[in-house]
Amino acid sequence: MAKNKLTGVQKAAILFITLGPEASAGILKKLPENEIKKITYEIANMATVKSELKEEILEEFLQMNKAKDYIIEGGMDYARELLSKALGNQRAAEILESVSEATQQYSPFSIARKADAHQLLNVISTEHPQTIALILCYLQPEKAAQVLAELPEDVQSEVSYRVATMSNTSPMVIKEIEKVLESKLSSVVRTEMTSLGGVETLVGILNQVDRSTEKNITQELEKEDAELADKIKSSMFVFEDIVLLDDVYIQRMLREIDAKDLSLALKGCSDEVANSIYKNQSKRAAASLKEDMEFLGPVRLIDVEKAQQKILNIIRRLEDAGEIIISRGGEDAIIV
Repeated sequence: MAKNKLTGVQKAAILFITLGPEASAGILKKLPENEIKKITYEIANMATVKSELKEEILEEFLQMNKAKDYIIEGGMDYARELLSKALGNQRAAEILESVSEATQQYSPFSIARKADAHQLLNVISTEHPQTIALILCYLQPEKAAQVLAELPEDVQSEVSYRVATMSNTSPMVIKEIEKVLESKLSSVVRTEMTSLGGVETLVGILNQVDRSTEKNITQELEKEDAELADKIKSSMFVFEDIVLLDDVYIQRMLREIDAKDLSLALKGCSDEVANSIYKNQSKRAAASLKEDMEFLGPVRLIDVEKAQQKILNIIRRLEDAGEIIISRGGEDAIIV
């Protein structure tokens, strides 16, 4: 079986065989179902694969992946220069020919991804909410969050609604908007891939904004579309959801939280949330916490929300490390 006679699916099958079950499973589950079927069929029908062919396929994969990174980082000319130095002009040309079409297909609004958030905000803030929503869908969640947080409150909710309900957009429309944006942001250079639209995209953005912005958006979405708002909130983890954590997870969380942040955060929460904290502390620690809260007296809402955000960041960090899981609707779901 010669490498140059293999189809893309066959090469993918050999790559997964080479990587082994554990690594392959993590990649395979992210692919479309029809692609998974094709690849698993090829894997099942490959009796043996020579070690030399495995090494060639793995090397080709690494080279193409590196080429994509170079194209994303600095464009086609940059990638060609680096690959030519490493592999020679002919091999560089072969690799770039293989990846350029796919890379170009998946990099709309690359100039927006390269731009500074404040600069981007200045350019798009006067655009129609649908246009802003489309652009945010292609940004990194952190950058999209920065832009969204700086928009007027009424525009925030309108844009958020359109992000969450967006599914398919005409490639011609995307190209036209991108062309106009490029003319305004022509000095910025950087790109990366991201998914487009839907509840998951909006949740990723909302998890990065401050509490006030998050609350304003979810409240406005409830007025616009209660069912959609419920879907979004069920996919998010907010401060009040601490009551949904198992006691063992709350105890783990408490070991990471600064006492001052905790007392401040609880000033603005329900008795149910506060009691879920108290019961997972020693009697002495709970009494001390209550004293600290009383000593604080009246506090600004913005300070309470900042403290709650710090605690949410800790919870999300622990979730990323696999140390916290929250159960919702009878199923185990990972905190987003």
